[in-house]
Amino acid sequence: MLKKLFIYLPVFCLAIAAQAQTKHRYKDIIYQGVAVEKDQTYNPNALKEDKKAYLFDLYRPTGDDEKHRPLIIWMHGGGFKFGSKSAKGVQLWSKTFAQRGYVCANINYRLSKKNPLFHFDELLKGTYYAVQDVKLAIEYFKKNAIRYGIDPNKIILGGNSAGGIIALQAAYSSNEELAKMANISADSAEVNFPEERVKVAAVINFWGAIYNLDWLKNAEVPIVTCLGSNDGLVSPTHKSAPMYGGEDIHDKATALGIPNELKVFEGYSHELQKHFDPLFENGKGTEDRWLEAGQFTADFLYKYVIN
Repeated sequence: MLKKLFIYLPVFCLAIAAQAQTKHRYKDIIYQGVAVEKDQTYNPNALKEDKKAYLFDLYRPTGDDEKHRPLIIWMHGGGFKFGSKSAKGVQLWSKTFAQRGYVCANINYRLSKKNPLFHFDELLKGTYYAVQDVKLAIEYFKKNAIRYGIDPNKIILGGNSAGGIIALQAAYSSNEELAKMANISADSAEVNFPEERVKVAAVINFWGAIYNLDWLKNAEVPIVTCLGSNDGLVSPTHKSAPMYGGEDIHDKATALGIPNELKVFEGYSHELQKHFDPLFENGKGTEDRWLEAGQFTADFLYKYVIN
């Protein structure tokens, strides 16, 4: 009996160790290599002066032959005035989610030519036009699903700051609702398909906000939110801001039965910096928090979108 125990014990230990090391596609990083196709366009018919606004970088795991992978469309921050697909955060998330098996499109969108950072009405207009661009990107990727090996029914919108704002408005507001709030005439040629609301699989909201909390009644799109408790730029609540932040969204979505989860980084500000400074180069501590937010998001998507 003792002899048999010594024979089977190592096998049993190896089985337990193998089980503990099992990694799950879309939840854990399983690919090391990522192929990046830079400066592609999702609007081949764009005017010459707008071509840069419609560029995207595509991230795909190398050595992966899956044909129906979820797609995450990532949108950078910058207050609708600054930023691009080369921003550190969206590059980091595009790479690490591709390493989990996703396809990621890190996109540019039209930026405001005015001053949305100090004029809320211009911020609203900037949001409206950015949302139209994202809808164009969604249409492009659905038409090219076979080419990129993606599942057109599992397109996820994600972004930080302004990117999170765009993702939320695109998923939950109609063109007419957003145009009305931005004081754009519903009769304007710019308001195409007034009632249109895109169908996406989920929203990744990194320290973004929604303009009207009641818009959450329009759909049941799962929302995962990460934010800093001391964010003074996009407040976690409506108390000190004209928008509804991540904590408001979490409470309302929960009340409505919308799958959602919230992760609060206590003591941190916008972009998960200790003290937000848009000119400060994010250090390792901030990037570690971005990676933590990414893993929290991957766990959420695995639970509510993948399975």
